[in-house]
Amino acid sequence: MKATFIKLHVAIMFAALGSILGKVITMNEGLIVWWRMIFASIIFLAYVLSNKKIQRISLFSFMKIGGIGGLLGLHWVFFFGSIKAANISIGVVCFALVGFFTALLEPVILKRKFSGKEFIYSIIVVVGIFLIFSFDIRYRTGIILGLISSALYSLMTIFTKKVGTAYKPETILLYQMVGGSIVLSICLPFYLNTFPVSSIIPDPRNLLFIFILALFSTVFLQLFNIQVLQKISAFTVNLSYNLDAVYSIIIAILFFNEARELNLSFYIGIFLITLSVILQAADTLNRQRLKKKSLI
Repeated sequence: MKATFIKLHVAIMFAALGSILGKVITMNEGLIVWWRMIFASIIFLAYVLSNKKIQRISLFSFMKIGGIGGLLGLHWVFFFGSIKAANISIGVVCFALVGFFTALLEPVILKRKFSGKEFIYSIIVVVGIFLIFSFDIRYRTGIILGLISSALYSLMTIFTKKVGTAYKPETILLYQMVGGSIVLSICLPFYLNTFPVSSIIPDPRNLLFIFILALFSTVFLQLFNIQVLQKISAFTVNLSYNLDAVYSIIIAILFFNEARELNLSFYIGIFLITLSVILQAADTLNRQRLKKKSLI
């Protein structure tokens, strides 16, 4: 079990690494994600073929899973756009609003009962984001992009749940990457027409960083998640991933000197977001405890 928790925290560090690489890669966010998904598709394909885990699916199923991959790709585009327009801290903090969007959208899409508690916890996050939003006009574009990124990620996770467990995790991951690559390839000409670049081919430095992003922060991260979820509850994994923002902000402060850009309202906002996470964790643990008692 100890080795499993070590693997979980390595995966979280890979997630934080993705945020840092999004800042240091000098290409625009659309091209970063396009190359990331192409590399990840190739690596995932090599993995499933070498392990003979390839699973054939219908064209309709591929379109559903591929469409979800498209949402994931667009989430990454807006997430990296947020980091580039503002900074790493803003990007990862805005990601905390995923819970707010999920609390609103999941009952509608999955037709489940609306949770008042989840909504209240999410409102606390919204207040925290508002405080961060108001502290410096320079970061408003980055925050808006971060909010869109959170909404897209929420939709991606909800629709992934809707797909269900009919397919192996490796199959879903592979077709998400392939589908996302196709969606971004269709969008890319329009994107580049709006944000033209001199070349779509990464230079050697960017190529290395994008490959690291695809290998560690996409492929290894997802494979580690699959292995960890076989031994640890999804709740524990999801709760642990809240450390992603903490790791990213610490690295940003140490290596990118972001501490000088942040003021008191930012830290109050961070406190409120952290408070929401703690309240949600306590509520979930309490419900699990009551459920166990009822089974005795």
